[in-house]
Amino acid sequence: MSQTQNPQVNPPPERFNAAAHLLALNAGRFDKLAYIDDTQRLTYGELAERVRRCAAGLLALGLRREERVLMVMHDSADFPVAFLGALYAGIVPVPVNTLLTADDYAFMLQHCGARALLVSRALWPNLQTAVAGTSIPAIVSGEGTAPEGTRAFASLLDAPALAAPADTLADDFGFWLYSSGSTGRPKGTVHTHANLYWTAALYGTPVLGLRESDVGFSAAKLFFAYGLGNALTFPMSVGATTVLMAERPTPAAVFKRWTEQGVTVFFGAPTGYAGMLASPELPARSKVKLRLCSSAGEALPSEIGERFTAHYGCEIVDGLGSTEMLHIFLSNRPGDVQYGSTGKVVPGYHLRLVNEEGADAAPGEIGDLYVSGPSSAAMYWAQRDKTRATFQGEWTKTGDKYSTDARGCYVYAGRSDDMLKVSGVYVSPFEVEATLMQHPAVLECAVIGIVDADGLTKTKACVVRKSGQRVSEEELKAFVKERLAAYKYPRFIEFIDELPKTATGKIQRFRLRDAERARADGPAAS
Repeated sequence: MSQTQNPQVNPPPERFNAAAHLLALNAGRFDKLAYIDDTQRLTYGELAERVRRCAAGLLALGLRREERVLMVMHDSADFPVAFLGALYAGIVPVPVNTLLTADDYAFMLQHCGARALLVSRALWPNLQTAVAGTSIPAIVSGEGTAPEGTRAFASLLDAPALAAPADTLADDFGFWLYSSGSTGRPKGTVHTHANLYWTAALYGTPVLGLRESDVGFSAAKLFFAYGLGNALTFPMSVGATTVLMAERPTPAAVFKRWTEQGVTVFFGAPTGYAGMLASPELPARSKVKLRLCSSAGEALPSEIGERFTAHYGCEIVDGLGSTEMLHIFLSNRPGDVQYGSTGKVVPGYHLRLVNEEGADAAPGEIGDLYVSGPSSAAMYWAQRDKTRATFQGEWTKTGDKYSTDARGCYVYAGRSDDMLKVSGVYVSPFEVEATLMQHPAVLECAVIGIVDADGLTKTKACVVRKSGQRVSEEELKAFVKERLAAYKYPRFIEFIDELPKTATGKIQRFRLRDAERARADGPAAS
């Protein structure tokens, strides 16, 4: 099964600088508010001036074309200034997760060959350990005097604005993003200048319909592919205003931005929406201005989408994207949301479902999802084998399994390494999870496979109950049996306090599997 749509979107010119392009789009919005963060407001005119000064400041440090600068920065107005400033100068920004260990940062600094470090003040103690023994200059963002041995980010902006952007090509390496949520070392995913153009041209504007009057807010941080589009590329492509927040996107923190900043478009993840709906502080519909919400990271359970829409009269547009494709390429549409599915291919991309025999999957048959489109990454840096396994000619292997329904919509069936084969039949963990989520006592859950004494795979559900709610293992099993084929119900259920997740809220099922194996191996190991 394959889907293809080809809109008439002009490609960027051969000589193309992504930062210069975004600044040029907003040249007539000098006084329009671009960013609101925890401490400041930045107009498009001020943003353009700071970007050009930052570009000059980075070059004054001695950085040259295509050299990398590692960005470990909280979401504030300094982030887009730094990211775009590097692009404008032809330097390659590498924004990374702010929740990692010093060892992770030491690896990334060495792996990407960073020639400078941009870091938020609150994160500097952790990074100080990572750069110990190196000569990498550290530039610290935030108020106050720069820590000893560093320089203040504001000092970069003292340089006269760079008169013209670097004369980069559309296919020149523009920036890197490191993958998250998998086992082993993260992969440095290399993107071009043109890729930022394509995600806005194919998804942000034509599918989501973002407009200049919007006030956007993304729970996903800027260092993630999803957040980078939500809070930088998409709003800047139409001149919208973006709210940035350094702290974690707890329900209370999100509600505060919704109500105080008049957010009209919100970008979140399924676990975040579930937490908000369960919060006693959930604002009334009359207190917010939401007109559209987006979800990605994991497939959105229909029950969550339906409850959210019933409360706010606002759709959640669920989509699938990846670090490798930079943003969403499979999505529902505003006004045509089919909860329980991930919608249809985004125009400009091509999708293919491949079954176990290597042929196109038939409608209703589960297959591996492949995508082709102009925003695909060029490679994983210095990881040839993984590059060849993922980027196969024009196709990128997503690692997701899907089927298509009678409407031609794609229905999520789990990650390739999360799928379970029980009694010779594929069982989708997500299908079982989505059914469990319909029970009023269940806040969230994850389904994994465990091996019984006979060496056979059985399903196990790890369930987080809502506060104050009680439900037994047998009640939940019966609940699933009533709604799914008998072989799909979880044979084992464990009630836990919380699920292991990545910083974006993706459930890390491999950690649940590892814990299960450790329990099974415990007596033998001792």
